Amino acid sequence: MKHQGRWIAGIAAVAFVAALPSALVIVDEGELSAQQQSEAFDPVVYVDDIWESSLLPTIDDEAQELATVLDAIEVDAGGNGDKAQLVQVTEEYGTITVGEAHVYLVRGTGTVTEVSDRGFATIALDGYDGPTDVVIYAGTRIPSDETSVRDGVGSIDFGDFKTQTEYGQVASEINKRIVRDVLNPLADTDLTGRQISFMGALAIRTFNLVQIDLSSIRIVPVRIEMAG
Repeated sequence: MKHQGRWIAGIAAVAFVAALPSALVIVDEGELSAQQQSEAFDPVVYVDDIWESSLLPTIDDEAQELATVLDAIEVDAGGNGDKAQLVQVTEEYGTITVGEAHVYLVRGTGTVTEVSDRGFATIALDGYDGPTDVVIYAGTRIPSDETSVRDGVGSIDFGDFKTQTEYGQVASEINKRIVRDVLNPLADTDLTGRQISFMGALAIRTFNLVQIDLSSIRIVPVRIEMAG
């Protein structure tokens, strides 16, 4: 009886396998892991593909004179701007991103008046004498939450990525590329007193705010050139 039971169970198992859908494919665990790795998102490759072909050309084509943008924004003596008025300026010169950050692609020239220990260069911007201090990243690090270049070009959309992580990795890789190609070559140069031209992106955070602090702005540069 025991042998008969095993024989019946064996027939049942064969019948079950035979009844499985013909499209069912059993994949080896190692093959599955390799497939998943081959499909993994690579931010370096992504940024390589867009850097010269679209990202830099977009900024070069669409960057506005920073002095013009700042003059269009009404800022009081304390360095505060009105959100409603900022929206109007953005419609002409920039873009409102997710989270209501206002992002502008900008260019300008000016004289570096100070470089802080943290790698921020303050610039006396040509053609501008308003209350906003113009600061540009000039050190060896751009913080991970700085996404203005990614957001400003307008062609890198969250919906194009599988996860929030991938979207964040793009911003991080763009910042790394800027540090490597734009900022590191200036590491041994004393910028104080130098006349420079720059091109890059500026983000003004406005989420849940009515009065916006515009006493100082920070530019993420994709290009810095020195006169002379």
